[in-house]
Amino acid sequence: MELMSGNEAIAQGAWEAGAHIGVAYPGTPSTETLEAFAKKDGVYAEWCVNEKVAVEVGVGASAAGARVLSTMKHVGVNVAADPLFTAAYTGVGGGLVVLAADDPGMYSSQNEQDSHHYARAAHIPMLDPADSAEALRFTREAYELSERFDVPVFIRSTVRVSHTKTPVEPGPRAQAALKPYEKNAAKWVMMPAFAKPRRRDQLARVEALRAWAETCPYNEVVRRGDAVGVVCAGAVYQHVVEALPDASVFKLGCTWPLPAEALRAFAASVEALYVVEEASEYLTESVRALGIEAAPFAHPLPADGELTPGLVRAAFGLAEPPHAPTPEGLPGRPPALCPGCPHRLVFKELTRLKAIVTGDIGCYTLGALPPLSAMDTCVDMGASVSMAHGFELALAGTEHRPVVAVIGDSTFAHSGLSSLISTVYNRGGGTVCVLDNRTTAMTGRQGNPFNGETLQKRPSRELDLEGVVRALGVEDVRTVDPHDARAVRAALKDATGTDELSVLVFRAPCVLLDRTRKPAFLVTGACTACGVCPTLGCPAIAKDAGTGCASIDPGLCIGCGQCAQYCAFNAIEQPEGGSHE
Repeated sequence: MELMSGNEAIAQGAWEAGAHIGVAYPGTPSTETLEAFAKKDGVYAEWCVNEKVAVEVGVGASAAGARVLSTMKHVGVNVAADPLFTAAYTGVGGGLVVLAADDPGMYSSQNEQDSHHYARAAHIPMLDPADSAEALRFTREAYELSERFDVPVFIRSTVRVSHTKTPVEPGPRAQAALKPYEKNAAKWVMMPAFAKPRRRDQLARVEALRAWAETCPYNEVVRRGDAVGVVCAGAVYQHVVEALPDASVFKLGCTWPLPAEALRAFAASVEALYVVEEASEYLTESVRALGIEAAPFAHPLPADGELTPGLVRAAFGLAEPPHAPTPEGLPGRPPALCPGCPHRLVFKELTRLKAIVTGDIGCYTLGALPPLSAMDTCVDMGASVSMAHGFELALAGTEHRPVVAVIGDSTFAHSGLSSLISTVYNRGGGTVCVLDNRTTAMTGRQGNPFNGETLQKRPSRELDLEGVVRALGVEDVRTVDPHDARAVRAALKDATGTDELSVLVFRAPCVLLDRTRKPAFLVTGACTACGVCPTLGCPAIAKDAGTGCASIDPGLCIGCGQCAQYCAFNAIEQPEGGSHE
């Protein structure tokens, strides 16, 4: 018996099933799954530039006969939808399992979507584990299900399942031989002449899946009484059984397709049937579509965010369970860029420039928060470059503030390149800032094409970011030290002062890559309380409420010297023996 997170258990289940190829783009809450898989014996794992590419690599490996694991967060499913919908037509060679890790509550995401809708729309079966033991079992057995029905299989998790550790019984690895590949254009070439009969094959497969779902071993009825019956799935099941100990529960382990007859029989066995789910109406709508009446709650469930046992009890008009009150007067802890972050001065100077800043997905999104308040938009991966072009088109012929796109190196490889190609093709202008901190920092410092580090530390090729951009036809390409305030200011002023398209590469490693600390800076008596240094938003800098003078926390300061460059009174110094390079 071992404690494993849901992510680790999914990796273990894939390994036990004999999967030996893993592909993904990192994204919380899915990231640790492929990292755990990559450490297993006898496997190959790689970070791809985006989720679409990952699934396409996976479909190719599956067609060649291998069992494959592809992992992504819920918004990654949007990116991968194109190949996924067609893979539901082609089917598989070796089993193909796709993790869709949802994030109800949006702890690290820009939206709150339910991947169940993708399973229904694409006609791909979806399994919904409620804990790590089920995550391991469902994933392990999903490969045989995939090959039996000739279809990819979704494993859906949420942040609670992905990151909570519960007991599992790991088992041995099955020897899954590579299935021999045979040329079969009617299966793998999805031109209309072949896709039409594959569509009919898919419809027959769906009927077979619906029949299988009626006796699916992953659906379970927990019988406790006849008064109240609850239909739920995944992590919500844990909240329901805690909140409603006397209710009978139909726990769905397979959430598409639903077992219609089994659900009807369960509904007939209880006086009132309720559907409990978080941040979605997928299950409720699906149950009602089967002609089953879902009773209304005494108080509606919240339409957004994660559920808790207390929220479930409140929906049924029951008292909250006893709990300690939340302490009062706790200070807020808003997220902030780390001390010494190489992005900070870029955002500071963009604020001084009064630029319109179209942002992107990454830890640099924190540049939108006070006191920097430098970012105007953030929508999805790669949108910064495309939206900047849109701003330029809309504001053409008017006097307007500079328009600047800000994107990280990994996100630039993910989808920023295609956006930049479109801007170049259409002779767009503006300024694109690539914040190259030599890693994919937000999700845990994974490798990407522009730092050349692979998941399993294999020999690789570090792509020349500036060279790639120049090859696209951008003439004004510059590399800037983001820790040098004057250099950052000058580069931004020059780039935004022209109508031509400029790309500035601000390159310096994330401070978490090298944790070597220089002596901390300190504020001397020469401080005039001008208030400039706190506007950098560095967690190490505080401001005395009474005097207005600044102070630096030596436990947080890493000695980067960014603040000293903004002190017009030379009141920020590094002790003897330290220097800012």
